[in-house]
Amino acid sequence: MPTPDSAPALQYDRLTLQLPGQARPVLAGVTLTVAAGETVSLVGESGSGKSLTARSALGLIPAGARTSGSIIAAGHPVLTASPGQLRALRSRGASMVFQNPQAAINPLHRIEDFLIESARHARPAYTDDPPIRARELCEAVRLPERVLRQYPHELSGGMLQRVAIAAALMPGPPLLLADEPTTALDATTQAGIIALLADMRDRFRMGLLFITHDLDLAAAISDRICVMYAGRIVETATPDRLLAHPQHPYTAALLQATPRLHRKAGQLTPIAGGPPDLDTLLTGCAFAPRCAHRTELCRHRTPPDSPVACHHSAVLDLHA
Repeated sequence: MPTPDSAPALQYDRLTLQLPGQARPVLAGVTLTVAAGETVSLVGESGSGKSLTARSALGLIPAGARTSGSIIAAGHPVLTASPGQLRALRSRGASMVFQNPQAAINPLHRIEDFLIESARHARPAYTDDPPIRARELCEAVRLPERVLRQYPHELSGGMLQRVAIAAALMPGPPLLLADEPTTALDATTQAGIIALLADMRDRFRMGLLFITHDLDLAAAISDRICVMYAGRIVETATPDRLLAHPQHPYTAALLQATPRLHRKAGQLTPIAGGPPDLDTLLTGCAFAPRCAHRTELCRHRTPPDSPVACHHSAVLDLHA
């Protein structure tokens, strides 16, 4: 767990991002902090803005997008950074693990060469002997040393994801961004990757921003979970509180739509409708058209972010 006085590994302050020609922002006032040694998960449906939030921490923002607010990643201001400063951030300050490791690993290089290339611009402490660092990280992510001599096509999906994690750790970054890194894996391999990420976070005291659409998966690794809808964080809480006492109707609806071992067939309740598209100008609560508890007031007034309990807040209109 992070200590209260530790410097944040990642901090968003009212980040808003709007694409050219769209009626509403993709991200609307995102505020969150990831401390050193802490895991924060962003959870929500596809199109909620999770991946763009993570990518923006590396300055990977669509061309022509208008932004406001701020992002501080590994001590680097991102939105005002020069190209050289962004290169420094991406090579030494923050790393990203993507959903599809095949797309991130050069198929023509042996794994050792790929890992050494990942450390080329890293801080000197980790580049005195890159081959030794590669072997150490291979061991850390529980891969046999023979993997270093193999090519990507010789490895399984789970092994490739471990290679991708090792590559992300080569520079020793204080911040790791994981964008749905287990989606394409079977349940057993998925559990191994989650345990590995948690171990790496604790061993290297990294801040970890974990992107997923699965609340149970987020609960297994997170210190805090942020639920995102239509580009806005609508609820933040510790896993225990969020699963036991969801406050925002969207969080409650996600939980009702999640399979549980104790639930009988037919007990799942799908969320009606779909998320709003970017051509829809929103007024009031973005979730109102799909919400079973909406009132007329919900359609016209945007609710504030309200404290519910210690370490728990939600976007609620408590005076409605």
